[in-house]
Amino acid sequence: MNAKARIFFFGDTHGGFEHCREIVMAGKPDAVIFLGDIQANQPLHEILGDIRQMTDVWWIPGNHDTDSAAIYHNLFDSELADRNLHGRVVDIHGVRVAGLGGVFRGTIWNPARPYWRFYCPQDYEAHSLLKAGKNGQGDRLRHRSSIFPSDYEALMQERADILVLHEAPSCNRYGFVVLDRLAVRLGATRVFHGHHHDCYDYSAHFERMGFAAHAVGLRGVLDSNAVVIRAGDLDGSGEDRVAALPDAQVQPVR
Repeated sequence: MNAKARIFFFGDTHGGFEHCREIVMAGKPDAVIFLGDIQANQPLHEILGDIRQMTDVWWIPGNHDTDSAAIYHNLFDSELADRNLHGRVVDIHGVRVAGLGGVFRGTIWNPARPYWRFYCPQDYEAHSLLKAGKNGQGDRLRHRSSIFPSDYEALMQERADILVLHEAPSCNRYGFVVLDRLAVRLGATRVFHGHHHDCYDYSAHFERMGFAAHAVGLRGVLDSNAVVIRAGDLDGSGEDRVAALPDAQVQPVR
């Protein structure tokens, strides 16, 4: 991994981007990665404006990025659509970064069960078309931010230095052991995730998991060494500052 490459990880923005330009101008990162729940209220390339000229922009989707057709299209059909890291590994300034966006939903795949309902997005699309009809949307848009076994298994064949997630690994009390397995299989030494709106201290779990994991809070920003560039808006407000026990089990899908 190129130790000189500096990447900033942006926690869930939920439509609030006021902090982004100042942070990029001051920190001059080689790249920034948005960790989902971006909720762009206009095309993302327009929101970020000249930030795109100052640094490389990458992203993964979160569960709220499919809340409406407008939010979906502002992200997935923006001029930054090809910067979606979900389901692939990209060399970003000498750092191999793997991305798995979205969330586990029981309709698709609950990792606590020994089976999945739909292996890939195409399987669910076909089912939904049959159920809702050609003119009915059903839940097809919503499940474009669901994690499918096919996404996971494709990444299990790759190698990466860093894994970025929307969901959390098992060090979070709502996290998933299958994401630990993915990070280890990739050979990732660091994992960064959003979704939980707080910046937990997971250090007690690093040895057990075999990698370092870092939560990035609501509109918070960490660099690739896990240094806090901007504290999240809700950091430290959670009722339980201990994320999980060492023998954490997969929690029910939300």
